[in-house]
Amino acid sequence: MPPHAPGSVLATVLLARVACAADPAPVTAFVLAGQSNMEGQGFIAADPKRNGGKGSLEALARNPASPEALRQWLRADGAWAERDDVWVSYLGRNGALRPGFGARDDRIGPELGFGQVVGGALEEPVLLIKLAWGGKSLAKDFRPPSAGGETGPSYLELVRTVKATLADPGRVWPAVAGRPIRLAGFGWHQGWNDRVNQAFNDAYATNMICFVRDIRREFNAPGLPFVIAATGQGGSNDVHPRAVSLVRAQEEAAAYFGPTGNVAFIDTRPFWRPKEESPNGQGYHWNGNAGTFHLIGTSMGGAMLRILKERRSSNP
Repeated sequence: MPPHAPGSVLATVLLARVACAADPAPVTAFVLAGQSNMEGQGFIAADPKRNGGKGSLEALARNPASPEALRQWLRADGAWAERDDVWVSYLGRNGALRPGFGARDDRIGPELGFGQVVGGALEEPVLLIKLAWGGKSLAKDFRPPSAGGETGPSYLELVRTVKATLADPGRVWPAVAGRPIRLAGFGWHQGWNDRVNQAFNDAYATNMICFVRDIRREFNAPGLPFVIAATGQGGSNDVHPRAVSLVRAQEEAAAYFGPTGNVAFIDTRPFWRPKEESPNGQGYHWNGNAGTFHLIGTSMGGAMLRILKERRSSNP
């Protein structure tokens, strides 16, 4: 049939009507929560006064030897790239995924790599609901209800904010107003304030297990995928007993749910970069190294995708 024959035109019109009538693809939401290192302390600009710019996102993105995943954030014109299929909502700061959603607008956190990985793999739009506050412990601030005692204020704020965002995603991302949304996973990077307190340290595995269970209950999502990124500052050479036991507790909490429990553990210790290769010497903030924060994020994103793939395979 010629391209402009009446039947062809009618078919085109009918197909267009069907496409318009179809429900829009749901927005896929992920929560990224924790304390200062989930806030993000990776420096963006290559400040010569900060160790010659080493370890900044700019220096890494300009280095031909860096992984493409890092280099692709810097456009040919020198501006930072962004992707409008992944949106960040971070305590009043909302916008397309790009460098600048760290603790300050001159920093990055795990959200950059995480959003890059999941956004590149999923066809539907992705919303990252980021909730992080510096200096917060799991034992007190994020304390889950089933752990007993007083429920932590950060836990309560997290639940309130996520529920409000899921109820009206258009409030933070106008382009998806009216579209269905589903909570697909939860990423966790926290632990320093529990690591430096022996009692908090000792209770961490139990508190983390309770946290996963309670979050799943809050959102009526029994199998909600969780990714726990270890508190691995200092790297594998940090043998302080509390440092070792905290990472072990995080790994044990993930293992508690078993191989089909949809909880993954990421050992971040290999991502440690010494201060000589970084913008500063704040070890508790991963020395401000943007490469480290990007690795944490991409590893969390990869682990999340593996869980989602396994869930699809077991529930065709």
